[in-house]
Amino acid sequence: MRYACPSPHGRSRLSIDPAAFEMYRQTPSGRTGLPRLLAGSAIVAAFWMAGTVAALMGGSYVHAHWLAASGADLPAGGIAQDFIATPAGVLTALASFAGIWIGVWVAMRLVHREPLAALLGNARRVSWNGFAKGLAAVAITSLLSEVALYVLSPGIGRGTISLSSWLVFLVPIVLLTLLQTSSEELLFRGYLTRGLAARLRSPLVWGLLPLLLFTSMHWSPASGLAINLSVLVSIFAFALVLLATVYATGNLGAAFGAHLANNLFGFLLISHQESYDAFALFTAPALEAEGWTGSDALFIGAIGIAASGLTALLLLHPRSPLRVEPDLGRRPLPGGTASPA
Repeated sequence: MRYACPSPHGRSRLSIDPAAFEMYRQTPSGRTGLPRLLAGSAIVAAFWMAGTVAALMGGSYVHAHWLAASGADLPAGGIAQDFIATPAGVLTALASFAGIWIGVWVAMRLVHREPLAALLGNARRVSWNGFAKGLAAVAITSLLSEVALYVLSPGIGRGTISLSSWLVFLVPIVLLTLLQTSSEELLFRGYLTRGLAARLRSPLVWGLLPLLLFTSMHWSPASGLAINLSVLVSIFAFALVLLATVYATGNLGAAFGAHLANNLFGFLLISHQESYDAFALFTAPALEAEGWTGSDALFIGAIGIAASGLTALLLLHPRSPLRVEPDLGRRPLPGGTASPA
């Protein structure tokens, strides 16, 4: 079956052939039952939590000793919270996502008896072509989103980091952001989605459950209800597009690139979060700040949905130069070897 969005002229403007995803969801080991998926998810959660606690506690301990050695007063809000707001804290927080990669690898090897590469795509590797297209598409839509947000609230100022320091930290931030975003895609669009789809046919289960879990994790206690809802709607729409790229390609490459571009834009260029603006060249009004109205929240949510819709068109429309291609694995050659499809 081919899913399509018909145009007024009778031709399909946006269609997704499920062949690649049908191949992606198949697991030769057969060890894909829900009890195994729950056990594997528990392993991933344990490694993720352990990595996070170890990184933040270790970093906070070093930060506290540095403050004591320099004679500075201990922060009233707590050592850990103060540490997270520093450049070293941001880098440490990003590095802690390595726990997801380790946890998924352990779960795949011990619980499902499959290589980690099976989650990357049908060819057992990341599609770098898809990665580049996802990166480019979201770079375009992020820029357009910032223009729209500037119309809503034009208060953009220079960040605290100097250009020379920004250039020094550029490569580490890119690499650690790739670690963070790829780990989330590996877990939510790879491990959980593939594991559920291997046993359950309904996309309302294998697609919606990971989407809701991923979206709910972005709730910010520091933001008001209206802004939180608008941000969650935007994140859900973006995650839905990421899932659509995996469905269309049977590969995590485009999702890796798109998610990386989205986060790099906020980390390195224009930040809307006070807790992650240490490396941003520019800062915009923080979403945690007071003063946002209900109409502002509606506008922010509408911008997020529109940006995700444009991203979907760029990556999935048949006439788009950034359209992603399906990963159909490796075809056997007459001699018994295999070649990329």
